[in-house]
Amino acid sequence: MIELQEGIIPEVDKRHDYAIVSITKHGVEMGRNLHQTFPNADLYYMAKFERGDEKQRHIQLFTGTVRLLLPALFKQYKGLILIISLGAVVRMIAPILVDKKTDPGVVVVDDRGENVISVLSGHLGGANELTYEVAAAMNARPIITTASDVQKTIPVDLFGSRFGWTWDSDEKLTPVSASVVNEEHVAIIQETGERDWWMRDVPMPSHIKIYPNSAAVIEAKPDATLWITDRIIEPHEEVLLENGTIFRPKSIVIGMGCNRGTSKEEIQAVIQETLAELKLSEKSVKALCTIDLKKDEVGFLETVEEKEWEFITYTPEELNEIDFNNPSDVVFKYTGAYGVSEPAALRYSGASELVLEKKKSGNVTISVAKIPF
Repeated sequence: MIELQEGIIPEVDKRHDYAIVSITKHGVEMGRNLHQTFPNADLYYMAKFERGDEKQRHIQLFTGTVRLLLPALFKQYKGLILIISLGAVVRMIAPILVDKKTDPGVVVVDDRGENVISVLSGHLGGANELTYEVAAAMNARPIITTASDVQKTIPVDLFGSRFGWTWDSDEKLTPVSASVVNEEHVAIIQETGERDWWMRDVPMPSHIKIYPNSAAVIEAKPDATLWITDRIIEPHEEVLLENGTIFRPKSIVIGMGCNRGTSKEEIQAVIQETLAELKLSEKSVKALCTIDLKKDEVGFLETVEEKEWEFITYTPEELNEIDFNNPSDVVFKYTGAYGVSEPAALRYSGASELVLEKKKSGNVTISVAKIPF
C-alpha cells in the first residue's frame, strides 16, 4: 500500500516500462483490462477500489491524492497511461515538467475508454506511439495533435507491446530504430505471434519488407532485422542480429502435473530443461496450466508469480473433453481426469497437437503446446 503525503515522493515497485493509473470506478475496470492486454505496464489505483487480487496481479494500491503519486512515476517510467480527465492531468503535471528530452510520454484515456490522447512528449518521449498502441489494445480512438507526426512506421521499442511481446535484448533497439526511421532496408521475419501488428491507416512503407524465413533474409542482406519468434536462434542465423532485434510473443503453453509438495526449484528446472531441449525461449511462455486439484500447489504458485505467467486450472470434466494421445486409467483413478499436462496444454492453447507430449521427470509431468495464431 502506498500512502501519499505532501512533500514526500513515495517509493513505487517498478517492474515494467509503463505505468497505468486509474482513480475512478470505471477507470479501474478499464485499467485492469488494459493491464491484461498491455503486459509491459504496471497498474496503480486507489485503495478504495481494492478487489482482493492485487498482490497476485502485482497491482499497487494508493491512498491520498494521485497528484502526489505522479512525481515518483515521472522519474521511474518511460511513459504514463492516465485514465484521468485531460484537464486534471494538465494541472497535476505542470509543476513537475522538466524538459521534452527527459519527461516521460504521457497519454490520457477518457473515463469511457473511447479516446486515447497523446498529451506530453509525443516524439522524444514516445507518447504518440504509445497512444496508437493503447488505442489498439482498447479498441479506442487515438488522438494525435502533433502537426509533424507524419511518419507512419513501426515503433521498434513498442513493437507488439500491446500483445505482451518482449525483446531478447535492448542492445540493438537504437540502431534498428534508426534504420526504420531513415528508410533503410528493414526485414521482418514472423514465425509466431499475433499478425495484426500493423496499426496504420496506410500501407506499410516500401523499405520494410516481410520475408518467409531467415534464409531468405540472409540472402537479401538487409540493413536491419525485426525477428518475431519463440525459438532459440541457430548459430548460422546470428548474422542477422548484428543489427537486429528478436521479439518474443507469448505463444508457448506449459501443461504440468506434479506430486504434492514438489518444490518450485524442481518445477522450474524441468521447465528450463524441457524448453532448452525443444529450442524454445522461456520469454515466450504465456501460461502454466494444470488440474484444479493443484490450484493451491505452492511450487506452481511461486513459479507463476516469479515468472509473471498466467496460472490456469481446469476441472477433470474440462480436461476429459479434450482428445489427446496418452490417456491413463491410473491418472483417472486418482484425479477423475484421464490426463493432466497434455489436455491442459491443448485446451488453453487451442492447438490440435502438442509440441511435446507427456514427459515424466522426477516429481513432475510436463507437456508443451504452441498457440496457433
